[in-house]
Amino acid sequence: MPISILKPRFAATLALCIAASLSAQQPKSSRWPAVQAQMDASSARFQSAQADLRQEIFTKIPVQDTETRTGQIYFERKGSVTQMGMKLLPPEAKPGTPPLQIVEFKGGKLRSYDAGSNQIDSFPAAGKNQSTAEALMTLGFGGSGTGLAKSFAVTDQGQEQIDGVSVEKLDLVPRDQGIKNNFSHVTIWIDASRDVLLKQIFYLASGGTTTGDTRTVYFTNIRLNQKFDEGLFAIVCKGKCTTVNH
Repeated sequence: MPISILKPRFAATLALCIAASLSAQQPKSSRWPAVQAQMDASSARFQSAQADLRQEIFTKIPVQDTETRTGQIYFERKGSVTQMGMKLLPPEAKPGTPPLQIVEFKGGKLRSYDAGSNQIDSFPAAGKNQSTAEALMTLGFGGSGTGLAKSFAVTDQGQEQIDGVSVEKLDLVPRDQGIKNNFSHVTIWIDASRDVLLKQIFYLASGGTTTGDTRTVYFTNIRLNQKFDEGLFAIVCKGKCTTVNH
């Protein structure tokens, strides 16, 4: 598959994995160095995080529509490598309901399972995909401020309150063209003291041009550095499924 096709699909898939009042105490432009340092310190202590999530996908054309899904996500650092897993459930899912989609990033590979097609799409996070993978993983939990600044042009838009938590609102423009082809920019609301996200918005693009579509994710019930069952995020096919290597 041509890399011009592979890389945007890789970026869009991984980005799946991975919402006050504005503080006037400091000018926005002066806040980022301190926030970056705080994220670096918190990242050094990070071991793992789990969270519930709500994802809202807004489509502008042809008819304005918002699709909502819920699910869970985890990030875990093993040595110098961070792996993640995410599962998305149908609306109003009951306990035990099979997920609609499972995404995992581990062992140098991104795999995405879709229950509707009963297919696994597998992407190597190496070669041309490596910089894209590294950039997108800085948007997850436990990413360092230094890594974020390396992968994105950061604009600090000040502090806000979400669910009683003081968070930093950062707008990020990708430096990686593979990401920029899919997302013109990303806005995140991060609790830098814990290095966890409470909200993120991806502004979708096509060939680098903004489409007006957005993907908004809210993170709640965050459990930091606690033991968990990684098997809950394992890809389990319905019968025999198809694997497509990209």
